[in-house]
Amino acid sequence: MKYVERDLSPKLKGMVSRFPVVYLTGPRQSGKSTLLKALYTDYVYVNLEEKDTRDFATGDPRGFLASCGSRLIIDEAQRAPNLFSYIQAQVDKKNTPGMYILSGSQNFLLMRSISQSLAGRVGILSLLPFSLKELERAKRLPKTANDWMLRGSYPRLIATPGMTPEDFFSGYIATYVERDIRMEVNIHDLDKFRRFLTMCAACAGSPVNLSKIGAQIPADARTVSSWLSILEESYIIFRLAPYYRNLGKRYVKTPKLYFYDTGLLCALLGFTRPNELNLHEMRGHIFEAAVICETAKKYYNAGKMPKMYYWRDSDNKDKEIDLLEENAGNLILSEIKSSQTANKDYAKNLAGFSAQAAGVKCTRRVIFDGAGGPVFSGARYINWKSLA
Repeated sequence: MKYVERDLSPKLKGMVSRFPVVYLTGPRQSGKSTLLKALYTDYVYVNLEEKDTRDFATGDPRGFLASCGSRLIIDEAQRAPNLFSYIQAQVDKKNTPGMYILSGSQNFLLMRSISQSLAGRVGILSLLPFSLKELERAKRLPKTANDWMLRGSYPRLIATPGMTPEDFFSGYIATYVERDIRMEVNIHDLDKFRRFLTMCAACAGSPVNLSKIGAQIPADARTVSSWLSILEESYIIFRLAPYYRNLGKRYVKTPKLYFYDTGLLCALLGFTRPNELNLHEMRGHIFEAAVICETAKKYYNAGKMPKMYYWRDSDNKDKEIDLLEENAGNLILSEIKSSQTANKDYAKNLAGFSAQAAGVKCTRRVIFDGAGGPVFSGARYINWKSLA
């Protein structure tokens, strides 16, 4: 498969033209290196995963930067954290846009170094796996929702003929746990961490319950909370906060847990074929995660932090809205259903919320697996592929 233009490219180019340092983060294998090499062919590229390069950068940082020049891409930059203060000195001396582009998948390590040395000098962007729009551009748009959920959107899996999700994600999980978790955050009990990762998959789409997760591992709530933060900072999971607008003080406060890629989620849950999803109780949660993550990509690819929430009436747990997007004071309300049938009842909670949210403009839609077009109770029903 030829290089696929990424939706983030215009924003990245804009950042590089304005900031002396740009940091591109995102999960491992999301296509960061490929994007940077395609856009910046005139830059020197170094990868600190290579031991000799890393030894040079850590042993003689001044010599390393002098030999590479001031148009430099440093991949896996978290591997040489002492380099950042020397980059700061070069930036303060010259202060020209586009001097250094840093990239890495371990956000918890890079952000510490950036906050200490490069605050105010760096533009930060996140690159997630392919969006539906990018898959369509690559002529790899999934044919069915089950295919979309099971395969996920990691570029290498999409681009490699004959590679199965089972093959890709077994290696991905092993690399993440064995290298990133053991080496970078010094977690010694890897078997316990693997159980924790699987337990998170089983809880996907549900409110985060530290005690429930901890009881299955076992681990105390503080450890579970710390490990959840590690998964978030390495772009494995994210937490969707509840919507806090008063609405008669009827709201819950616990965030929901979602995975950034449903292919990884399905692999952790043990799915290997698309038809295994059909009657499984998790199918609705996985479909919901795919749509919510797709929505997050829209914002990240525009260089914005997603303002996304869910809402549930604490007095009536059946009153829930899967996704609320805050946009310039207005709300986009989305009910997400894996069904192929346009049931008019799906729009009921959207209409009820709109009636309570006085003074707020609400756009309502139902995203489902059927043919789009109908409108019930002011909500348009759209097929998930239209998100492309």
